[in-house]
Amino acid sequence: MQDVVYIDDIDRAASLLKPMRVQLLRLLIDPQSLAELAEVTGETPQKLYYHVKMLEHAGLVQRVAERRAGAMVESVYQSTARSYWLAPQVVGRVGGAQRAQDDLSLGFLLGLAEEMHQDLGRLTARALVHDVPSLGLDLRVYLPPEQRDAFASDVQQMFQDIAARYGIQSDATGEKFRVVLACYPDALVDNDDSGS
Repeated sequence: MQDVVYIDDIDRAASLLKPMRVQLLRLLIDPQSLAELAEVTGETPQKLYYHVKMLEHAGLVQRVAERRAGAMVESVYQSTARSYWLAPQVVGRVGGAQRAQDDLSLGFLLGLAEEMHQDLGRLTARALVHDVPSLGLDLRVYLPPEQRDAFASDVQQMFQDIAARYGIQSDATGEKFRVVLACYPDALVDNDDSGS
């Protein structure tokens, strides 16, 4: 079983975007038969068979065994991964292109996030075969309004220093890496439901 399957095909994504199928994928982390799934979900095995077959056709579920249950032979299914990522271009950008043009700075961050999402999705396939060197950093800072300009200047200078020291030059050797830095107001995300 893979850790992550990256889905960038619209037909494959469509087979996943149904609540019953998402529930089945969660349940099928451990191998189960249709009868076992029926006990947990309260649905009929016939209804579950349809959904499991659609997931199997999309490569999101696989038959891992067969076993005798009385006079019948039943199939045992399992999810092909522990989690699934949908490519941004499959889902589409909420709000559309006009929203991104209206709010350029957030639109740019959304674009970076989508590109990073796609890159990481593609790297998951490579990670199955090779070790993928990577680094993730997360930092929260508290900035009074009068310090924001100084902070932005310090971050820009840090990025310029890194680019000058490690940036791509015509005679560069080694593996190429991408460095992305994003800064946005964390408090607005945390307090989104507060109405303030």
